[in-house]
Amino acid sequence: MDRKITLRPPTPEDGVPVHQLVAQCPPLDPNSIYCNLLQCTHFSGTSVAADIEGELVGFISGYRPPQQISTLFIWQVAVGEKARGQGLASRMLVNILARDECKEVDHLETTITEDNQASWALFQGLADKLQTTLTQSPQFDRELHFAGQHDTEVLVRIGPFKQPVTTEA
Repeated sequence: MDRKITLRPPTPEDGVPVHQLVAQCPPLDPNSIYCNLLQCTHFSGTSVAADIEGELVGFISGYRPPQQISTLFIWQVAVGEKARGQGLASRMLVNILARDECKEVDHLETTITEDNQASWALFQGLADKLQTTLTQSPQFDRELHFAGQHDTEVLVRIGPFKQPVTTEA
């Protein structure tokens, strides 16, 4: 693709486009527009929007859990069809980790279902790029936590990694 992708913190105006982007990226679970607005405001420092000429083509929501301030938890990664195959998800993750808001972060966590090969590859690639390890453990069980309505989510933990992370990582 010859059009430039811009990475930036999300704004409230991104709430509806984020909602629409997630809907176009199965198997991602949709959130309410209100939830997306909170992601784009309360968590803008630890989330990223990617656009091409003003069109939202990627979004990652993340936050630092209050009990684990040295950890960035990645909630959701969405890359639209127009921007796939360019390493955008990895660039967005590094963009967040390189921000001042994450200067104390030395671990990244997320959850992934066992069959989501794209996410496994993304996060293993990030661990390799940061020259650290990826560990996994059960987090939310299909039967115990989801009443059989959602696949088990496996907790992925990457780190520790050296700070500062730079966008060249």
